[in-house]
This record gives sequence, C-alpha cells and structure tokens, in this order.
Amino acid sequence: MINCIVIDDEPLARECIINYIDQVAFMNDVGTGVSALEIPQLLAESQIDLLFLDVQMPLMNGLEYLKSNPTPPMTILTTAFPNYAIEGFNLNVLDYLLKPISFNRFFAAATKAKQQLELLQKKGVPVLKDEERSCFFIKCDGKYEKIYHDEILFVQAMQNYVIIQTNKRKYVSLLSLKSVVEKLGTLAFVQVHKSYIVALDKIEGVAKHEIQIQIHRIPMSRHYKKDVLPKILGGNLWDGKV
Repeated sequence: MINCIVIDDEPLARECIINYIDQVAFMNDVGTGVSALEIPQLLAESQIDLLFLDVQMPLMNGLEYLKSNPTPPMTILTTAFPNYAIEGFNLNVLDYLLKPISFNRFFAAATKAKQQLELLQKKGVPVLKDEERSCFFIKCDGKYEKIYHDEILFVQAMQNYVIIQTNKRKYVSLLSLKSVVEKLGTLAFVQVHKSYIVALDKIEGVAKHEIQIQIHRIPMSRHYKKDVLPKILGGNLWDGKV
C-alpha cells in the first residue's frame, strides 16, 4: 500500500486527487494540507511514501519546498501551468500532472510510483530476524522511535538537529552529527560532507561532487573526496587500463 499526502490550496483540485486515490486499490490517503508549510508535520505523523504537491501556493510554493528539503518523499507535482515542468524534473520529482487531471493520467503516474517503490524494495538488504539486527532508539516528535542500522541510507545535519533517512521514512531528532558518527562507527558509514554521512553499502553511484543513493543525491565535498572514494570503490574499479 502506498501512503499518500495531498498538498493543494484549491479545494476542488485537492478533492479530485483524494477521490482518485480512493479509486486505486494500492493507494491510501493519510493526510491533506493547503500549504507546503504543513508537510513537515504530516511527515512526522505517518510514514509517507508519496507526496502530491501543488506548485502555486501562498507563503511557500511547491518548488520552494522541494528546494528547501533535500530529502523529500517521492513527489508528483500538480499544476495548471506546464512551464514549471523542467524545473520540477530538475528537482527529481517522479511525475508532473497538468490540471485538470484526468483519471487515466493520474493512474499512469500512480503506477509509476508503485513500480519505483517496488524497485527500491528489491534493492533492500537481506531480511534478518529483528532480534539479529542492530538497532537504536531516538526521541522523535515526542516519542521514542526504533531505527535499524541496516535501514539507514544517510544522515544529514540541520543546525542542532539531524535527519536520519531510512528505507522507510525520515526521522528528525535533537542530535549532533558528531555523536551520530561516533555511535554508528566508520566501518559501515562514511562522512562525505560536513553535513552528511552515508551508508557505504547503499551507494549506487558517484559523480564529481555528489553521491547517488536511491532517489537521493547527496553532496560530496572536496575536503572529504580524497578519503571517501577509496572506501566507496575499494578494489572494484574497472578503469579500462591494461
């Protein structure tokens, strides 16, 4: 089941998408909002797989939200203006729905989301019994949340907080990145930027100044690159030299 939230300041447009979600057997509407400012609270309340996000909204539009959050949920943009499409795809959105949205077009985007989630799940780690897996607890949104080490993709520092991104969702907690590095260790995780550490076994690609993990692109600073690349590549680089 794909858990969805719908953010749109137009009541009719919002109700249209909610109605479409209700018609699709593998989708579930778990929250709605009229402003991008409501998204952090909705993410904290439930595990969200897919965000339907309007572009033009007061206070903060959809594109501004995506730029402010480097690790948003999988996102489908909705708008009446096609000129935002290129900028949206540059922000790694999954799809772009032009209003008025037909059910056929909506279903095509929903199917794409389902296929993407299935692909990510297939790339997951081998299944172990819960008692065999290393885990820890953090205080998040007023309660203690269990996080398994093997589900962590990366950790991002945000002033006095950290964002821990896992295969399932993200967690925000009042911790320092330094303390997280010390507790996780440096065998399975590596620091690639002053604000990021990543799980070595989750890295799928390395570009000049960024690392690809699933749908996420994590910056890699020049300061860390020299030490990081050998750990990532190990002895597995085929460079074509004889």
